[in-house]
Amino acid sequence: MSTKSRSLLSIEATAATLEKSVNALSNYQKYTILTFVDISLFLTSIGAAISFESGFDNMPTEIWGAGIFVAIEITVKIAIFWAFSIYQQVLRYTGGEFIFTIVKAVIASCISIAAINNLFDISTMPASVLLSDGMLTLILVIAFRLSVRLTLGKIHQINYPGKETGGVVIYGAGSAGCILAQALAGERNKVLVGFIDDSPYLQGRNVQGTKVYAPGDLVKLKSTIGFQEILLAMPSIEGQRKRDILQQLQILGVPIKTVPSINEILSGHVSINKVRELDIEDLLGRKVIAANPELLEHDITDRVVLVTGGGGSIGSELCRQIAKQQPKLLIVYELHEFALYQMDMELSEHYPHLAKVACLGSVTDAAALTTVLRKYGVDTIYHAAAYKHVPIVEANPISGMNNNIGGTLTAAQCAIDCGVDKFVLISTDKAVRPTNIMGATKRVAELVLQGLADLPTHKTCFTMVRFGNVLGSSGSVVPRFREQITSGKSITLTHTDITRYFMTIPEAATLVIQAGAMAKGGEVFLLEMGAPVRIYDLAAQMIRLHGMEPHKDVTIEITGLRPGEKIREELLINCDAAIETGHPKIFCAREEKLAWKDLAPQLTRLLDAAAESEVSECVAVLYDLVPGYNPTGQYAKVKEVLTV
Repeated sequence: MSTKSRSLLSIEATAATLEKSVNALSNYQKYTILTFVDISLFLTSIGAAISFESGFDNMPTEIWGAGIFVAIEITVKIAIFWAFSIYQQVLRYTGGEFIFTIVKAVIASCISIAAINNLFDISTMPASVLLSDGMLTLILVIAFRLSVRLTLGKIHQINYPGKETGGVVIYGAGSAGCILAQALAGERNKVLVGFIDDSPYLQGRNVQGTKVYAPGDLVKLKSTIGFQEILLAMPSIEGQRKRDILQQLQILGVPIKTVPSINEILSGHVSINKVRELDIEDLLGRKVIAANPELLEHDITDRVVLVTGGGGSIGSELCRQIAKQQPKLLIVYELHEFALYQMDMELSEHYPHLAKVACLGSVTDAAALTTVLRKYGVDTIYHAAAYKHVPIVEANPISGMNNNIGGTLTAAQCAIDCGVDKFVLISTDKAVRPTNIMGATKRVAELVLQGLADLPTHKTCFTMVRFGNVLGSSGSVVPRFREQITSGKSITLTHTDITRYFMTIPEAATLVIQAGAMAKGGEVFLLEMGAPVRIYDLAAQMIRLHGMEPHKDVTIEITGLRPGEKIREELLINCDAAIETGHPKIFCAREEKLAWKDLAPQLTRLLDAAAESEVSECVAVLYDLVPGYNPTGQYAKVKEVLTV
């Protein structure tokens, strides 16, 4: 073994021993050591201050003569340092904020010492000595702590070098990046090797002892220093800017993570240093529009609100958003016991003062629903209960029709009978020129509300909100792709050109509430979904976000369209029928409708056929009610028979 290798091993062994010794100390031992170190620093500072005044030759005599003053001064400084929690700070993790705390503590101690000296006439020490002592104390205390922090950091880097463990780069050298860097100081398997920042002012400089590089240096930095992960610490950026940065980072072939968005931080549910997996939501990066508080409160605050399907993806988020608006009572109405239990427990934990009721029941059960509506005096209903998975409903058409059409009709009629003020249906873009049973049943559900809204015999305001896919919902491609990638499987995709509209669940729920508040009766509201996303591109981007390459590390298999699946979805039947509202992301559609006297017999015919499990008759009614219904699967044969 060479001398150089032996030296390196000796350094590493010493570093390991030192870090182990430091970690073995109890908090009391660390506090005691720091206290005695500060006492020696205080003695040094007062001795030097006296020497500056009377000369270094007379220092021992002067200090001995001012012994009582020196003892009081050190006691006061130690007491104030404890009062300002100077000794409770963890030196390895502290940032620049500790300097400000020490400055305040030193100023407070200087004022206190001067006051005690003048009040009790302890010493004739001139003011210049007190001033010099304060400045020297400040310099020595800060210098000592900075040196300890840097030394501990270097020891940690020796013990856990970036190339051998989790070397990371933080993109963003602002306040979020600094907080994240401090959090990383305690991670044994993650070593910060550099910051990346777009600001020319920061590039080339050091932040918390770590160099800041330009984005163009990333490739070189990866090949020279090496890192295995990128942490995006820019919570306030969104939209196109965020997409551009992520596109640039994907070519590096390393996993990318991020701190929470500014909205997540402000909500109080997560802290800024809570790093999470970067997901496709971040890549799509829709610009968030601030919600209108008046619209959010309109149908909820101090009112009794019921959410059907309250344990589902959209229904549960509606419950969360409703809870924030302080309803008089929130009723979570759900068929599935475990989903209801989970939602009830979550609301209890996050909103302990919320008045709520968990009701287990089906929207097709008129007696049960009526009992709930009358018992609690419900003012507003958000009807999110539905069977929405296209292949499942296509294979179980009778259940789909009973729940999506029969359930909506039952819930609407119960609302009328019980004098509910507002009824908001959660609809889908699949109701537009549907090619599957699910979409057709949701369009009929819309027709039900449109027809009932025109009746003058009741006070209930019926409206519906139509939008596309939501990210992360049950059945969404995003969680399915994520599971396939992390488990090492191939991503399965039905068609290379299939596209979908996407928005986040919280945004969709917030917009639903605001759209419902605008309703006068019978409107079909549309949510602005942005540009459609090609699912193949989405899959490739998700693979790259995990630090892998499509078709190299993870293959994408094309399985073919499923029964009833469309390549492209739409939001409007008549593309020229969208009307702007007062909200930039909410539009109103002029869709054709049927008068209730014409619709009611058809509904009776359909539901009677469903009760007899006569699928062909049910599909035939769908053809009559939904002119744009054009099935691509087995139910296309029914249309052929009808047109013969």
